[in-house]
Amino acid sequence: LQQALRQVMNPIFDAQFSGYSNGFRPGKSAHDAVKQAQRYIQDGLRWVVDLDLERFFDRVNHDMLMARVARKVTDKILLTLIRAYLNAGVRVNGKWEHSREGTPQGGPFSPLLANILLDDLDKELIGRGLRFVRYADDCNIFVASKRAGERVMESVSRFVEGKLKLKVNREKSAVARPWHRKFLGFSFRSQKQATIRIAPKSLSAFKERIRELTNRTWPISMEERINRLNRYLMGWLGYFRLAPAKTHFQTLDQWIRRRLRRCLWKQWKRVRTRIRELRALGVPKWACFKMANSRRGAWEMSRNTNNALPTSYWEAKGLKSLLSRYLELC
Repeated sequence: LQQALRQVMNPIFDAQFSGYSNGFRPGKSAHDAVKQAQRYIQDGLRWVVDLDLERFFDRVNHDMLMARVARKVTDKILLTLIRAYLNAGVRVNGKWEHSREGTPQGGPFSPLLANILLDDLDKELIGRGLRFVRYADDCNIFVASKRAGERVMESVSRFVEGKLKLKVNREKSAVARPWHRKFLGFSFRSQKQATIRIAPKSLSAFKERIRELTNRTWPISMEERINRLNRYLMGWLGYFRLAPAKTHFQTLDQWIRRRLRRCLWKQWKRVRTRIRELRALGVPKWACFKMANSRRGAWEMSRNTNNALPTSYWEAKGLKSLLSRYLELC
C-alpha cells in the first residue's frame, strides 16, 4: 500500500523539488550529492555548516507534514489514508504504542514524506542565496568563512526548530572545514581540487564488519565465509568506488587475506593436520614441521603462511579483490 502511494504521489511532488535535493529521487544519488559538495569547495567555499537533525524520522510533526501534502493532494480519501499510515503506531517489546509524531523508518513511503517536509528548508536556503546540498536529512551548507558559517548555523537552526518543528542536534552539528567532517560516508582532502576520499569513520566501520565476518571462532565453512565476504565487499566497493583509493583497496585486500589465513590456521588445530595441509600446499617437509610445532599465535602464523597461501590460492577459492574490481570499474 505504501509503495502504491509513493508511485502515485512521487511524480506529483518530485517535479517541484529543489535541484539541491538528492535523496531518494529518480535519477539522483548520494554520489551526485558528494560531487556537488566537491564543486562548492573547488569554487572557494571552504567552510561547511554541517546541520544534523536529531532523530529526524522520529520527530516529524504530523500536522505540518499533512499540511504540506495537502498543497498538492486534494483527494480526502487519500489524505485520510496517509494520516492513518502515520498514526498506525508501532510495537515496542510486544506492546502497541500510538505514533504521535514521526514517520516509520524503512517504509517505502517515508523518504518521499521526508522530502516533502524538507522541501521547505530547501526553498528557504535558496531564497537566502546559500549554496547547499541535501540528501534526505543530511544537509551541508557551504560558505566562505567561519564567521559566515556561524551566522548561517544560528539562523537556519531557528528556522528548522521554529517553522518545521524539528530538533537540531547541537552537539553533532558544526561549522568546520569540509575535510574535518563526514558527508554520506565520504570526506575531502584539503588541497584546491578537494579530492574525494573515504571518511576515516567509514573505514573503521568497514574494518569492524570484516572482523565480524572473519572471526576465527565463528564455526562456518571457509566457502560460506568467503561468500558472505564477497557480498559485503562488492556492495561496499560499489558505493565507495567514487573515491580514488587504490592504495587503500590494496592494503585492505592484504589485510583481509591475512585474516582468512588466521581462520584457516585456527581450523588446523592439530599438529598433524597442519603438517598435512601445508604439505598439500607444497611447503617443504622441514618447514612444515617447524611451522606446525610453532608456539606463535594464530595472527603471527597468518603472516608466516603468506607464501603457502598466496593471493592465487584465495582467487581460486573465489575471494573477490577490492583492488581488481576497482580497476575494472575505472
